[in-house]
Amino acid sequence: MEMGVVMKSTGSWYDVRSQDGKTVKCKIRGKIRLKGLRTTNPVAVGDKVRFEMQDEETGVITGIEPRMNYIVRRSVNLSRAAHILAANIDQALLLVTLKEPLTLPAFVDRFLVTAEAYHIPAVLIFNKIDIYSEAELDTLRGFASVYWDVGYRCLEVSAETGEGLETVRKLLANKVSLLSGHSGVGKSTLANAVDSGLKLRTAALSESFRMGQHTTTFAEMHPLSFGGYVIDTPGIKGFGLVDFEKTEIAERFPEMRALMSGCKFHNCVHVDEPQCAVKEAVEDGRIAWTRYDSYLKLYFNNEAEDTYRQNPYS
Repeated sequence: MEMGVVMKSTGSWYDVRSQDGKTVKCKIRGKIRLKGLRTTNPVAVGDKVRFEMQDEETGVITGIEPRMNYIVRRSVNLSRAAHILAANIDQALLLVTLKEPLTLPAFVDRFLVTAEAYHIPAVLIFNKIDIYSEAELDTLRGFASVYWDVGYRCLEVSAETGEGLETVRKLLANKVSLLSGHSGVGKSTLANAVDSGLKLRTAALSESFRMGQHTTTFAEMHPLSFGGYVIDTPGIKGFGLVDFEKTEIAERFPEMRALMSGCKFHNCVHVDEPQCAVKEAVEDGRIAWTRYDSYLKLYFNNEAEDTYRQNPYS
């Protein structure tokens, strides 16, 4: 019996890095399920697994070590089953662009709410700042200030010009970091820019819709030359929540969580109750209306999310 870490998942096969640094192609033996959660992938990138060699090159995964954490999503349009993006991660980095392609506030908030639920620190990386006009940069910084005020770290980066890359290197060093975001926001390009040895495949935006083209088909973990690992994930159009109770959603918004004790009713859901501290904070500007709007969409399960619809920042 050997131990290793899952570096790549391609559906039925898994690349497992053994303790001696060798990569072994493995399949799963029997059924492995995450307790209490129906998933499309029982083994995820980042999982620490037990495996047995079948021959000189292939092996069989026989079990998973207890996870430190994991982060999941489900398609907003398809199955209600969860998909585990990655396991045993130190931080989740969401790449955000306000154009080419457009990232909506609702998508950002769904990602952050999920990270909060699984107790994973999250950072917002505003990539492609080289393509913005001064007016657009002002808009971007106004949007980012909403998240700074809540307590999230926000970085301005250009993978093309190199601006902000040293800060990103320091952020990634000696940690396991998940890179996520829509197709086309520059996840693979950014990873290549911070570590030239990675050489991840990239592609230009689709000219017809200025959307990204999927260059990463499966999640994959890559060792960094300066220490740590980065997990590159397929571009995500929608980010559906999994197994959330309505009463828990407000607790995943830090600015709402801090005020909930001031509501008149202990079971206040911050929708139409009187003397609601959260609604009062929205009205006087202490909570951003975009964040509250995201909360309402989540509460009423309004997951219809057209990522490339009208630009809310214009």
